Amino acid sequence: MLTAAIALAAAQAAAADYGNGANWLCRPGRQDACTVPLDATVIAPDGTRTVERFVPATDPTFDCFYVYPTVSTDDALNSDLVIDEAERRVAQIQAARFRSVCRVYAPMYRQVTLKALRAAMTGQPVTADLALAYNDVKAAFGDYIKRDNKGRGVVLIGHSQGARMVMMLLAGEFDGKPAAMKQLISAMPIGGNVELTAGQRTGALKSIPTCANATDTGCLVGYVSFRATVPPPAASRFARAAQPGMRVACVNPAAPGGGEMPLDAYLPTTTLLGTTQAIQWSKDSTPVTTPFVKLPGMISGECVERDGANYLSITLNPDPADPRTDDIAGDVMIGSRRLDDWGLHLVDMNLAMGDLVKLADLQASAWAINRVP
Repeated sequence: MLTAAIALAAAQAAAADYGNGANWLCRPGRQDACTVPLDATVIAPDGTRTVERFVPATDPTFDCFYVYPTVSTDDALNSDLVIDEAERRVAQIQAARFRSVCRVYAPMYRQVTLKALRAAMTGQPVTADLALAYNDVKAAFGDYIKRDNKGRGVVLIGHSQGARMVMMLLAGEFDGKPAAMKQLISAMPIGGNVELTAGQRTGALKSIPTCANATDTGCLVGYVSFRATVPPPAASRFARAAQPGMRVACVNPAAPGGGEMPLDAYLPTTTLLGTTQAIQWSKDSTPVTTPFVKLPGMISGECVERDGANYLSITLNPDPADPRTDDIAGDVMIGSRRLDDWGLHLVDMNLAMGDLVKLADLQASAWAINRVP
């Protein structure tokens, strides 16, 4: 399936020019969508608040290549390459924190838009061009390798549509290609169905298994997240494999070897899609003025397989008697109706953001030690 999609992309789409800096959402050495405020308000169980300041790495030794999810509000089925607030916002929420450990490269690409997604969800025929989106991502990665990589290790990161782009990039540019695999620290296609052969750590990607521990390299970390109290329904779009004999990958970045662990969550103080509706983090409605909030001990996660679904099960540990909120945002909503088949899709990455960043750094250190010239 991935190979066919890549062939289609090569045949149909002409890529954007990534020698043009305007086609990059984030690049090192400039002020852009990733050099934004990232401080987090930490709210302890007793309601005490402190501010955790964000500190970027001064001389990072590896790179992160990030592909953003479906966020474009352009009034077309494929987006243009103009950076809008939606792309800036998602870079802040999902990509910029990786600057504490790596150089972040994030291209603009002519993605399938929210308009196209909504049409597809309501059963309308959609002619959005996935090939156009992928060819842009492929061209951007090629430009990065040619101009910037210089033999450095790289972590590939993507969410939702971005995860699909990362999987296509892995299939076309890395899988079965030893020279390229030497540069791959790991891949993090989050919030998409990465299908594996049942009982195996590989699937369509024959030479790229899921990561089994925090120092595995050349492997992938993938999961979709659902509330423990709202597991994937029978017809869920996520967590259930489309093909018989397959399962959806789940690697908990806080515990790649398995088991339930507290998650180092950095929750955005406005929603992923950029609405400005206030989220109440304390029962007294005291506002949070930083871009992120942390609730130590509130959120834990475990990869589970239940009723044919594989997912990161998210458990909240609220105390009705303490001053903190007893719930979090992140569900996909239509008005007051929750779309249970999407799980906690809007905060897939944020639920374990601190763990993802830490894992990337650990894997990079292991890659540097074990690197084969």
